[in-house]
Amino acid sequence: MGGAAHWWLEVGLRLVVILGFFLVVPLLVGQMEHKAMAHMQGRVGPMEAGGFHGWAQLIADGVKFAQKESVVPADADRAVFQLAPAVALLPYLVALVVVPIGPGTQVGVALDVGLFFVLAVMGVGVLGTLMGGWASANKYSLLGGIRTAAQLMAYELPMLLSAASVGMAAGTLSLSGIVDKWQWWWLPWQLIGAFVFFVSGLAELQRPPFDMPVADSEIIFGAYTEYTGLRFAFFLLAEYAGIVLLCLLTTVLFLGGWHGPFSAHLGWLWTVLKTLVLSFVVIWLRVSYPRLREDQLMRFAWTALIPLALAQLAITGVVRVL
Repeated sequence: MGGAAHWWLEVGLRLVVILGFFLVVPLLVGQMEHKAMAHMQGRVGPMEAGGFHGWAQLIADGVKFAQKESVVPADADRAVFQLAPAVALLPYLVALVVVPIGPGTQVGVALDVGLFFVLAVMGVGVLGTLMGGWASANKYSLLGGIRTAAQLMAYELPMLLSAASVGMAAGTLSLSGIVDKWQWWWLPWQLIGAFVFFVSGLAELQRPPFDMPVADSEIIFGAYTEYTGLRFAFFLLAEYAGIVLLCLLTTVLFLGGWHGPFSAHLGWLWTVLKTLVLSFVVIWLRVSYPRLREDQLMRFAWTALIPLALAQLAITGVVRVL
């Protein structure tokens, strides 16, 4: 009994830490986006809220969403409409449970097929968008949800192929095993795969320049048009949680995770630092590049990313044989 109680206590503590990470880090990324865009685009508001360097901008956003009336359209499927934001958000929390932050036991649950599990769970998040678009009783919201699904289907394949190249190189689908097998010379060798994986992840999250399905200035957030208040905030939080998970996975698969100078002393800190740097790159891309047209978006997946992912698989196969 004592051993079982200790095991449950250890697992419970890990899950609490992961939940805290899940609730805090996406908000930090959101705050970082406010500040980076304020500096890069000369935005005044995010630098003034609360005084010094706009420290209260995130609090102001939270208060704004909490104060807005939560409206459900009269003809909407109320149950599905209310459930959709949770369906969009929770898969990222579930996926985070199996992603290792540091060596040894610094992971929620170690799975031998962790890579397969994470990619499968990440694909579930689109159901929240589809549910929201369908349940809104708004044909434009439904079209936005269908655009999102089409984009996911197009970019899921190159993402899976690029991740498969890392699993092939390491000879395992365990995320911890992949980091343990990682060597510094994998950086140039897997560079193509890293590019395809990261870009495909941005497209699946509908982040600029791949945000055509939710273009806020043209089609008013696509599938989320009828959402207000905290329900809409959950969709935004799901986006930032997805950014954190994408950057964390890119770090674990392609950048060596916790490997780095003085890694014996820093460990998990290297993983977090790499994740935050990649998160800044995501924000930088939003500020720097215009939105792709729908035809450009789909063409880029099928004519550029998929051939590159197949080339990376071929290179990995040759290197493994040699």
